[in-house]
Amino acid sequence: MNIYKNFLNKKDLKKIKEVIMSDYFPWYYNNQINYKGDGYFQFTYTFMKDQKLNCNKETWDLIKPILSKIKYKNLKRIKANLVTKTSKIEEQGFHTDQSKGTTGIFYLDKCNGYTKFKTGKKVKSEENKYLEFNSSLEHTGSSCTDKKRRVVINFNY
Repeated sequence: MNIYKNFLNKKDLKKIKEVIMSDYFPWYYNNQINYKGDGYFQFTYTFMKDQKLNCNKETWDLIKPILSKIKYKNLKRIKANLVTKTSKIEEQGFHTDQSKGTTGIFYLDKCNGYTKFKTGKKVKSEENKYLEFNSSLEHTGSSCTDKKRRVVINFNY
């Protein structure tokens, strides 16, 4: 597991945040987070799914500064996740993103939410942090209580 703080330069971070954190970014409602009927919901935006682009060039260009800093052989999925504020921290359930490969999480905002691993290790949501780990590690995201939303971009490669 690797954690990189201040992952992007200020200019690239600002550009990404200006679009993704704006009122005009096209978030899509999902009636589950990990599996159908799990009792949770989130908003997502899929940049890439099944190794195929799912966005226009301008949107893809937003995440190029992140892609230029990670070592990947084969991108499989890139998805932004937005979880709304809850009255108490809620963990959405342990899962793995894929059976083998690497998962990366880029944190767009600072809040009291986190990523937690089955081992008990927690990684706080802090703006401009990149977390990289083996995709087979069971982990869960959480909601937050101190901000209106928690936003991350999830990379699978």
